[in-house]
Amino acid sequence: MAENKISLRLGGPAGTGIMNTGLVFAKCCSRIGLHVFDYIEYPSLIRGGHNTYHVRAEDRPVYSQIRIVDILIALDEESLTLHKDELKEDSFVFYDEKSVNPDRAGLKRGIRCPLPLKEIVTAAGGDEIMQNTVALAAALGVMSYPFPVFQQIIEESFKGKPSEVAAKNVEVARHGYEHARQEYGHLSHYKLSPVKAPERMIVSGNEAVALGAIAAGLHFFAAYPMTPASNVLHTLAALQEKHDYVVKHAEDEISAVNMVIGAGYAGCRSMTATSGGGFALMNEGVSLAGITETPIVINEVMRGGPATGLPTWTGQDDLQWVLHAGHGEFLRIVLAPSDIEESFWMAAEAFNLAEKYQTPVLLITDKYLAESHKSVPVFDTSKVKIDRGKLLRKAPENFRRYQDTADGISPRTIPGVKNGLFLANSDEHDEYGWSTEEIAMRNKMVEKRARKQKALEAEMPQPRLIGLEHAELTFVTWGSNKGPILEAMRWLEKEGVKTNLLQITWLNPFPAATVTKLLQNAKRTLLVECNHDGQLGNVIREKTGILLTERLLKYDGRPFYPEEVYERAKKVIGGGR
Repeated sequence: MAENKISLRLGGPAGTGIMNTGLVFAKCCSRIGLHVFDYIEYPSLIRGGHNTYHVRAEDRPVYSQIRIVDILIALDEESLTLHKDELKEDSFVFYDEKSVNPDRAGLKRGIRCPLPLKEIVTAAGGDEIMQNTVALAAALGVMSYPFPVFQQIIEESFKGKPSEVAAKNVEVARHGYEHARQEYGHLSHYKLSPVKAPERMIVSGNEAVALGAIAAGLHFFAAYPMTPASNVLHTLAALQEKHDYVVKHAEDEISAVNMVIGAGYAGCRSMTATSGGGFALMNEGVSLAGITETPIVINEVMRGGPATGLPTWTGQDDLQWVLHAGHGEFLRIVLAPSDIEESFWMAAEAFNLAEKYQTPVLLITDKYLAESHKSVPVFDTSKVKIDRGKLLRKAPENFRRYQDTADGISPRTIPGVKNGLFLANSDEHDEYGWSTEEIAMRNKMVEKRARKQKALEAEMPQPRLIGLEHAELTFVTWGSNKGPILEAMRWLEKEGVKTNLLQITWLNPFPAATVTKLLQNAKRTLLVECNHDGQLGNVIREKTGILLTERLLKYDGRPFYPEEVYERAKKVIGGGR
């Protein structure tokens, strides 16, 4: 009996409730105390195409999806065709007996569990669209999941809708649950049981960024929807009245970034979120914020490029571009969280950094991190500290907004502060903001802005190794690859192989001295990135002179599976022994 360890995949066409049903199952697992991770795939179509929702749950932490599926819920025949090779001999396969032919789909492994979905829905007085609820209920039934908890989550999912909608879904779920227990319960070797655990919540990376912004005192958010960043906008829009900030759906990304710059000038903690194509339109705005020294935060959520590229798939193609976004020389702070919790805390800290150093802060994530959900402890927002930097509530006479200071950071005012009037000028300017092309003043302003980086480097956190000391192999990566690598490291450790991970979250300023020391002490290294050129490896070579020759690179729009990382690590280690 496999208890509290499950890998479930739900597949079907768009419009059949795949995303909602998958999230309900993730919540079911979290509600009884299990650790949860889910991964979502869908094509870039307005309607149609194959959607899939993969949930892993265990009574120990889980960090990524895996290839093996214990339970497959196939709402159409294509789901069997596409995912049959992920099954084991004892995997359960649920499908509609009237519309899906497993022999035609070539299903050779797994325990077949046909369901009369339409008949069950009709008998329970439900609507045809509720077949997904029946199928999930059947899977929960063979796992002996406590039905009252499932009922509670269904009712919460339909909160705000007429009560009969939730009631109908509960009733069809009950019928599906009992039908599966009666027909297939005796075959079951999977069980989900409540365990004692601290309170956790199911959050996506986009939601974590949005919540971090709220905790940091967000005042203004403007964006144009662009997959996979759109849910930052949706999450913030839904909560703006509760938390007293303003959200604007701009007409395009140029408008969005300029609104955010205007809000930053006015003293608002301001932010936008977009993906590669939208960020391309924002580049001139990034430079404007740089020269006017206006604090803004931009969340760039990567997908596969170039151009429209892969709109609904993941990638890490934009790193070197983001590091040099905008034109001219000025401090661009670039942060790259690697998991849900880091997404929250780094989003919150981004606002402090933007205001303290009066410059754009670029928070880069990717579709895999942004749209996957994970169970995490409830964020303790009391630990979020607000630092508004050199923001003056009263300015001296003869106020110089761009005063040349030792650390390059000038005193700052906002409209309405007595004596604080100044000109924010996109041309090069003097200490008051007046345009100038005079040599000495140009040099002074460039050097003043550059000193900000020196000040930041003196206090920025340094990367550290995750894992075991004296490792045979050191993984080197950034962003969402951390999860699959941690899973692979756990498997390698079981075999007695010592590994560790160099995870770089601060990409500019780059912690060159620390990275150099850690890599020089590494026995063997393996660079892991979701791009073609090994962009982090290129940055490391530029900043440290160290060339990472062993590389595991993926650029097909899919994230790494831990199996891929494990298999490549074994080859690297085997070749060096």
